[in-house]
Amino acid sequence: MSTETTYQGLVVRGLATFSDRPALVDGDVRLSGRQLDARVAQMVQAYRDNGLRTGDRVALLGANCADYVVAQLAAVALGVTYTGLHPLASVPELASVLRTLAPEALVFVPDSSATVAKVRDHLGRHECRFLSLGPGEIGVDLCERRDEQDTTSSTSSLWVPVSADHVPSISFTGGTTGRSKGVLRSQRSLACSVTTMMAEWDWPAELRFLAAAPLSHATGSMVPAVLLRGGCVHIRAGFDPMAVVKQIRREKITSTFLVPTMLYRLIDLPSSVDADLASLRHVMYGAAPMSPGRLAEAIRRWGTIFNQLYGQVEAPNTIATLHVADHRLDVPGRLASCGRPTLANEVRLMDENGYPVPSGMPGEICVRGPLVMDGYLDDPDATRDAFRDGWLRTGDMATSDADGFLTIVDRRKDVIVSGGFNIFAGDVERSLAMHPAVSEAAVIGTPDDLWGEAVTAYVVLREPALDPRELVAHVRADRGSAWAPKHIHIVDALPLTPLGKPDKPALRRRHWPVDGRAVN
Repeated sequence: MSTETTYQGLVVRGLATFSDRPALVDGDVRLSGRQLDARVAQMVQAYRDNGLRTGDRVALLGANCADYVVAQLAAVALGVTYTGLHPLASVPELASVLRTLAPEALVFVPDSSATVAKVRDHLGRHECRFLSLGPGEIGVDLCERRDEQDTTSSTSSLWVPVSADHVPSISFTGGTTGRSKGVLRSQRSLACSVTTMMAEWDWPAELRFLAAAPLSHATGSMVPAVLLRGGCVHIRAGFDPMAVVKQIRREKITSTFLVPTMLYRLIDLPSSVDADLASLRHVMYGAAPMSPGRLAEAIRRWGTIFNQLYGQVEAPNTIATLHVADHRLDVPGRLASCGRPTLANEVRLMDENGYPVPSGMPGEICVRGPLVMDGYLDDPDATRDAFRDGWLRTGDMATSDADGFLTIVDRRKDVIVSGGFNIFAGDVERSLAMHPAVSEAAVIGTPDDLWGEAVTAYVVLREPALDPRELVAHVRADRGSAWAPKHIHIVDALPLTPLGKPDKPALRRRHWPVDGRAVN
C-alpha cells in the first residue's frame, strides 16, 4: 500500500483531531468533534449492515443538513465512491445520471422522498437500493439502524485504507457538449484539493464556516478542510438572504462560500444589515464569473474579506486563487482576475495547437498535476478530447499579466464571431457590469444576416427606467464598436443552472435552431 496522502485519510484525521471543539451545527443539532466522529462511525456500520462495501457506488440526494454531511463523510471513510446529486435537478436528469452511474444505493434525505419515488419509476428495472436518512415511506431508514450502533466507536477504528488511485467521488458535469459526463476524481486529486485549500486559502483563525451553497457540490469538499483546521461547519438549507444574515449574526460566522448570484443578493440588501455581518472575516466566492463592479461595491461595504477560487469539476476548486490581499481597488483590472495558479500544479495558457501563447494574448487554461481528474466514466472519447500531451484542457480562455494573474475572458467555444472580429462574451459582460445601473448581465452570440453573429446581452437592471441605448454607448466607449451589443434584452432575472450560474444554453435556445448549427 502506498504511503501517499489520500482524501480518505484526511477525512478520518479531520474527524479525530479536534475532539472537544464544536464541529457541526444544524439548528438544534450541535456536535463536538468527538460526537461527529461517533456519528460518522455509526453510519459506516449502517452502510455495512446494508451490504455496502469498499468500491461500491452510492448516490446522495438531499438539501443541506447534518445527516447529509455525515452520510458523505461515512462514504469516504468506508471507501465507497459517492456522487452528490443536486437537490433541484429534474427527475429525468436524476434518473439519467443514476442509469449512467449504476450505483448500489441511493441515499437520500426524507424531504426528497417524493422525488425519489418518481426517480424510482423512471429507473425501471435498474437495481438500486433506497436508503433514507430518516423515517419515510421509501427504503430503509439508515439513521434508525445507525442509532442502534455503539456510540463510543470512532471512524479511525473502522476504516480500511485505500490507495491513492481509488476513486472516492464521481461528479457529473454538463461540459461543453451539454451531455452529462461522470468525472472520476481520485483520492490523490481530492487530497490535493483539500491540502491546497488549507495551505493557500486565507482562513480566519476562529473558523465558523457557513455551508450555504449545496453540499452536493463544491461546499461539500470544503468540509474536511474546515474540520482539519479545527473549525465548525454551520449548515444552511436554501438561500434566503435575510435568513443568512440572521444566522451569520446569531452564530458569529467568520467564513463562508458563495456563488456570485448569492453574493449579489446580499449586496442588494440595505446597508442597515452591514452591522449584522461584522463577524465575517473570509468570504470565498467562485463557480461563475464575478462582476468586478459589484465586487468593488462589496469590498467598500464589508472590507477586504474576499477570497476567490478558480477550478472546475475536472480539477476541483484549486487551479488558482485570488487572495484577500490581492483584492485591490487601486489596481486596474485586478478584481476581474481569478488569481494566480496554486503551487501544487502546473498551469499554462496554450493555443489550439498546444503551444504557449505570448504574454497578454488569450489562451486556453491547461492544467497538469495531482489535482487533475482521471477521466470520464465509461467515456474514453471524451477523456481523450479533454487531454493533450498530459495537459487537461479546461475550455476556459484567459490572459495572464506580468505578475501572473489570470483573467478569464470566455469559454473556448463561446467566442462570438461578429463582422470578422472574435468577441469574448466575458469582455462585454464585464463592461456592462461596470455600469452603475446593471445588476447582472449574460452575453451570447445570436444569428445575424449582416454580422454573422450579433453580440446580444440579457441584462438585469437596478434602475428599470434606463434606456438600453445608454448601455450600448457605455460598452462602445469602454471596449469599442465591435463589442457594443447589437441587441439588449432587459429581463427581471437571468435563467440559472441548479448551481446558480447564468444558464447561457437556455438563452441560446431562444435564438438558435434546435437541431441546427450554433455558429453563423
